[in-house]
Amino acid sequence: MGNFRAGLVSVCSNLRIHPAVRLIAKALRSAASLQNGTPGRLESLLSSLYRPGMTPATTSVPAEPVAARTVANATPANRTLLYLAYAAVYLIWGSTFFAIRIGIESLPPLLLPALRHLSIGLIFYPIFRYLRKDKPTLLQWRTAVVTGCLLLSIGNGTVSWAEKIVPSGIAALLVATVSLWMVLIDWLRPGGSRPVARVLAGLVLGFAGLALLVGPKDLGGSDRINPFGTLILVIASFAWAAGSVYSKHHAQPNSPLLGVAMQCLAGGTALLVVAALSSELRAFHWAQVTHRSWMALLYLAVLGSGVGFSAYVYVLKHSAATRVATYAFVNPVVALFLGWSLGGEPLTLRTMLASAIILAAVLLVITAPHRDALQADESIPTPGEA
Repeated sequence: MGNFRAGLVSVCSNLRIHPAVRLIAKALRSAASLQNGTPGRLESLLSSLYRPGMTPATTSVPAEPVAARTVANATPANRTLLYLAYAAVYLIWGSTFFAIRIGIESLPPLLLPALRHLSIGLIFYPIFRYLRKDKPTLLQWRTAVVTGCLLLSIGNGTVSWAEKIVPSGIAALLVATVSLWMVLIDWLRPGGSRPVARVLAGLVLGFAGLALLVGPKDLGGSDRINPFGTLILVIASFAWAAGSVYSKHHAQPNSPLLGVAMQCLAGGTALLVVAALSSELRAFHWAQVTHRSWMALLYLAVLGSGVGFSAYVYVLKHSAATRVATYAFVNPVVALFLGWSLGGEPLTLRTMLASAIILAAVLLVITAPHRDALQADESIPTPGEA
């Protein structure tokens, strides 16, 4: 089975096919070493970085802290493929917020992420249980339930719900504050570390930008963003950050991909239960789901979680962590542009000023120097794929 998969990956990698498919093949080749009983390069990268609030977190003690990586020791890469991978991370993940807006046009906002995450969990869990032969412990399941609920149910679920009343571009902008919340939570937790002055300045600047978004009405000749929707998105970002920090200090499976599957099962199930208990499913009929919403769900699952994450893994392997982290700065810009150009979302003076302030704060945090590699790893933002 292992030889067959490795041979298939090798053939796919050398065919003249779409670059995105070749990108996935390269990620699969890294995972092929799982069959030998040791984590592959893909899993090592996931172990150190992949804490998807909008996607699940992984092991708490990375084998290779990503913050310690530099351009000098990054693996040489095909320059064209590297550019394509960066474009995928920037554009695909930046577009997922607009895809959510399309998806909730006819799908209930809690059912949309429930279907997405449950489908990923149901596919990934048996596959990686078989590959790794690991039986998750009760402590590992507890971590998966806590982080799945924080990252996916509260984080992703509330983002989907909030986009009913908040433009998708603004939602992406507020989700970018996860980087700020992670620093604050890690500082205030028992045994946490105090951030450097530059990061503290970023926190102050970021929260000033949030205040501007919901400040006095008609400031700068434009209406403020819905305060309730903003509060919901701030709660989502806080839960996302809390889940990311929690996962670093609690038991996880040896296989990060198995941990991803467990969190998807836990978070997706919780979303489905909440959707069933709420009023959103009472008048819902599958026949009312439009072609646009089905395509949005497919886009989120295949491109957002598949191609986008494969590209993310590739750039992590071949580029410096500080460069990779720039997706947290670029994604909201892409989301704002798509919401304005394709969705007719207003781009007012207030929005542009607040965006500039918040994004400057995020940039200060993700590029700030750190006292040690562990603290640097703590500051790397959760992948912003919604």
